[in-house]
Amino acid sequence: MKHLFGEYGIESKIVPVTDTRVNLVAEIGSGNPVIGISGHMDVVSPGDESEWASDPFKLTERDGKLYGRGTNDMKAGLVNLALVLIELKENNELKNGTVRFMATTGEEVGGAGSKKLYEEGYMDDVDFLWVAEPSHDTIIYSHKGSLNLRVTSIGEAAHSSMPDQGYNAINPLMKYLLEIDEKLNGDNRKNNVLDKLVMSTTIFQAGNQVNSIPEKATAEINVRTIPEFDNDEVIDLFNTTANRYNKGGSSIQVEVTMSLPSVFTSGKSEMVELTKELGKKHLGLDISVKGSPGVTDASNLLRDKDENFPFMMFGPGETKMAHKTDEYVYKEYYLAFFDIYKELILGLTK
Repeated sequence: MKHLFGEYGIESKIVPVTDTRVNLVAEIGSGNPVIGISGHMDVVSPGDESEWASDPFKLTERDGKLYGRGTNDMKAGLVNLALVLIELKENNELKNGTVRFMATTGEEVGGAGSKKLYEEGYMDDVDFLWVAEPSHDTIIYSHKGSLNLRVTSIGEAAHSSMPDQGYNAINPLMKYLLEIDEKLNGDNRKNNVLDKLVMSTTIFQAGNQVNSIPEKATAEINVRTIPEFDNDEVIDLFNTTANRYNKGGSSIQVEVTMSLPSVFTSGKSEMVELTKELGKKHLGLDISVKGSPGVTDASNLLRDKDENFPFMMFGPGETKMAHKTDEYVYKEYYLAFFDIYKELILGLTK
């Protein structure tokens, strides 16, 4: 992509994230407003490739649909953004303002790429941001946070005929998880857009032989947070509860493996209103404006923005198709969003 931008005189910069993964930032124009456009480059595993009707890593067109892993989530949106940048530059159509293209790595596994861009100041002067995740008929202006924790209980191995000679690591962890579940999922706080916090224990591992007392048990938990019950409060609850169990003789350790805060904006902006008009014009749809339980790179990119910041998630494709076998995007949506994005940029910078 950097090479492609270079062919059209667009300056771009590779931003290293790890030894093997990088972001790409490109920019056209100058001055204000600064429009941030973003999408992630990584995709999830295709799973069992034999279940696919065609090669998941070869773009295949059938019946007006473009099939392949990542076509929907979110190569279509990312390519749209890149091509719009090229056309605006090639035709010298951007008369005012700056467009900053931010392609991120690692969104599917914790958001390391967007975190790096935030830390290096790429969002400091941005006036508008949209993420081109799949959501062709709905503008998402707020979404829950996502918090992953790993909780480990340490016991002492023994023969199952003599459990008193050891300490079963499973028992305190089960009690701990049930208590945490009741406290979090039973909490009555509610956001008027995002509803309640949701906690799910999704992985539990312990033991390796049926007649041995397990000396270690580990659980992994995902929590979808809201502003009223945020990541910091959840982490504190996990830790204080573990400390109480440990004072009673257990050995429970809590590790935070991912923490992405919720995004809460008003959804009231010139950008959202113009996008609704363009959606009607190019898609023939009445675009709704909603919150989402999912999470995007905006969790990192908007860490220091307030609720009045103009943000949206809006892109070709359907949210329900993300991560599915035989993933596809409708070709007509993909083509329409090129025009939507171009006219949106020009409308915001006129």
